[in-house]
Amino acid sequence: MANHFITLYAFRKELIKFLVDEGYEVYLSLPESSENRYFINLGCNIIKTEIDRRGVNPIKDIKLIWFYKKMIKQVNPNIIFSYTIKPNIYGSLVTNGKFKQICNITGTGATFLKDNMVSKICKILYKISVKKCYKVYFQNTGDRDYFIKNGMIGENYEMLPGSGCNLSEHPYTKMPNDDVIRFLFIGRVMKLKGIEEYLKAAEIVKSKNPNTEFIIAGWNEEDEYKKIVSDYQEKGYVNYIGFREDINDWIAKCNCTVLPSHGGEGVPNVLLESAAMGRICIGSNIPGTANVIDDGVTGYLFETGSVDELVEAMEKVVTMSVEDRSKMGLVGHEKIKIEFDRKIVVNRYAKEVEKV
Repeated sequence: MANHFITLYAFRKELIKFLVDEGYEVYLSLPESSENRYFINLGCNIIKTEIDRRGVNPIKDIKLIWFYKKMIKQVNPNIIFSYTIKPNIYGSLVTNGKFKQICNITGTGATFLKDNMVSKICKILYKISVKKCYKVYFQNTGDRDYFIKNGMIGENYEMLPGSGCNLSEHPYTKMPNDDVIRFLFIGRVMKLKGIEEYLKAAEIVKSKNPNTEFIIAGWNEEDEYKKIVSDYQEKGYVNYIGFREDINDWIAKCNCTVLPSHGGEGVPNVLLESAAMGRICIGSNIPGTANVIDDGVTGYLFETGSVDELVEAMEKVVTMSVEDRSKMGLVGHEKIKIEFDRKIVVNRYAKEVEKV
């Protein structure tokens, strides 16, 4: 059960292929999309599911709950894997401990960063839903501890190393050694992802070090930043390239990936993939990001929201020798191989399926 094709394709296609290859009958509850053909060709059954990913319309959500109730009864699954907030909460409300459901907390996004009505409602919903499910997988200890502290989980939890990284899709590549040091921001262009800090740091570092380039790759989701990013680009501080399907090529061109996120990340896949390819990573010191980056060893952590500390971290990368940048990138690559290989995650799921 998921809320979008890409959340399964990008991070769970290896698990789904494994289940199909092992002879299991696999159903995917997803919104309608032409891209779902990929999973149909694998041998999956697609159940068209209308789900408003970010909306809080109670009528739509009640319809989704009733849809899940009907769907689960018809499929009568041996085991359910759910991803993202609505499949987790509403799926658990429906299964109510009667089906073996494993919920995956892949990051809380902005839900709990502010103490508002939405966060209060979500806490209540988690308390009466996932607490009863068979198992909950967390990707970082920060999310786990928050759920425990707020009574949203019982003893039914375990840890996973994020969604894992497909090492064959993100292979190690040699660190660039030309005269330009390139930094790469990958993610939605929005306040939550730290775009403001990245832009301000880029201006400061670029002004002092003309041999640097600051690239932004991702959808621009907040209108106010379209003009802001455009202004920074016109002044020569950044290069906005939009959403890219060839992101590996851009990671390979760069020396360092930067994720100044304010929180809610799970374990950031952009850092896993960049480190796997041998790139230095810089990130804010938040749960999930701190799991990937060993400060001063595979990259640098900085205090969330601090432009000064981000600048300091970037300048360390700029002033490094080519050899030291390569060494740091290689250590990061080895860390991903040992701790975050996606095969580790697939094997954990496989063990749960074998218990059915």
